[in-house]
Amino acid sequence: MPRLRVALTVVGVAGVASLLLAAFLDLPDFGSVPHPYGARAVEAALDQQTANAVSSVMFDQRGMDTLGEEFILFTAAVGAMLLLRRLADETEADRLDAHHLGAGVFEAVRLVGMLMFPITLLVGAYVVVHGQVSPGGGFQGGVILASGLHVAYLAGDIPVLRRLRSLTAVDVAEAVAASGFVAVGLVAMAAGSAFLENVLPKGRLTDLLSGGTVPLLNVVTGVEVTAALVLLVGKFLEQGLLTGAAHEDSDA
Repeated sequence: MPRLRVALTVVGVAGVASLLLAAFLDLPDFGSVPHPYGARAVEAALDQQTANAVSSVMFDQRGMDTLGEEFILFTAAVGAMLLLRRLADETEADRLDAHHLGAGVFEAVRLVGMLMFPITLLVGAYVVVHGQVSPGGGFQGGVILASGLHVAYLAGDIPVLRRLRSLTAVDVAEAVAASGFVAVGLVAMAAGSAFLENVLPKGRLTDLLSGGTVPLLNVVTGVEVTAALVLLVGKFLEQGLLTGAAHEDSDA
């Protein structure tokens, strides 16, 4: 089996390397004719009243690609849930008490964490909501929102971590948000347009409610990314805490 894995790895690396080499050899000279996609993307973004051209590309022009990216993250979260699920003979979770969750945290770190946790959530929500008028969007804001879990973990925020141990609500939120992205596309089809085509009123450029479906897709994407990352990080943190608790009990 080890030889077979090595052989498959060599074949895969050789195939990817050959494709990359062919692509590099066919690249245009540096500084030559620019690709027209940039100008076309900006023109399309302005036509859709979306000040953030990146959000316009993600949702208006390449919505199917963005849908695939969302479900890649969704699949990763589901895989982590299945891989790290608690089995019937795993009883270490009962030892995740306040001592294990908050041990070894300096008071200065705890204070900074308590201050940064609401600020992190506020900044993340701002980035999600304003993704159509300024740099950011659902993916970026979702990552910032999920970073609040890291802040809570570093600060030893026991109530927050205890709530995150029950990930059912987060799991439901992720599924609903991923389904909501598809539902927006189906609504467009029901209106007689293409899947994910922008069919809502586009408003006025730079207004908060401009961009048609882009703000809505930013929100559902932000919820999905936040929930998926919280599921991933929450499961790995839970395993880390379980391992630490098991080591402490065995040393005792």
